Amino acid sequence: MPASDRPTELALAAFGAPDAAIELLPGGRGRTWRAGAIVLRPSEADAEVSWKAEVLSTLAHTEGFRAPRPVRALAGSWAAQGWEAWEWLPGAADESRVRGVLQAGGAFHRAVAALPRPGFLDAATDAWSRADRIAWQEDEVPARATLRRLVEAFAPVSAPSQIVHGDLLGNVLFADRLPPTIIDWAPYWRPVEYASAIVLADAACWHGLSPARLEQFLAEMPNGPQCLIRALVFRIATFELLGMWDEAMERRYAATVAVALRAAAGAAAG
Repeated sequence: MPASDRPTELALAAFGAPDAAIELLPGGRGRTWRAGAIVLRPSEADAEVSWKAEVLSTLAHTEGFRAPRPVRALAGSWAAQGWEAWEWLPGAADESRVRGVLQAGGAFHRAVAALPRPGFLDAATDAWSRADRIAWQEDEVPARATLRRLVEAFAPVSAPSQIVHGDLLGNVLFADRLPPTIIDWAPYWRPVEYASAIVLADAACWHGLSPARLEQFLAEMPNGPQCLIRALVFRIATFELLGMWDEAMERRYAATVAVALRAAAGAAAG
């Protein structure tokens, strides 16, 4: 791995860990490193980084979740030398534990429910932010047949929006006798059920959640079918914008798209 992809000696020193041995952690797009008691990841040092650090530095944990605290650089900033640092907490992701992820996400979302909408969301232009806007009819839909079929099934969602974590499935860490740990917060201003539906879409398309189990989870969510439709638009539009959507992806998502369309049609008829 290129040395530029690893925390430099200057970065380690900036966070008070000049002599720490570093190890690459799983996930994090291959760019997240542990250095003793802290975890370092590349940072844009932008408004989003500062906002998340300020929130998570004081956010009260509960029996249902905890989250790593941000670590300030010795100079007092939340980022330094192109990196940000967070408290290391034990645990491992388990994408098969869908119920546990949803429960941890629910506890986290209750804890952040009163936060006002952060202004940095309006300035985000990455593929994920653009795809999220597409999923909520705030941006033009790419000319892709599967997306058009899903968009045609849109119906109003009555649930209120709040700040949510839009990428929970692989970012909830489980450890024995400890609350689940929420990491890598991907913030969006949407209904909580949308965040849950992204978990279900990811579990069904990538981690073996069966159509029958997916339907059971949807039955527990008042806005489940519509939020799953939008979660699928979000994921598919992201791949389309990144130039990654192809026939193999189409096959991978086909069964879940069919479940979502069937559920949405049933909800509309009922």
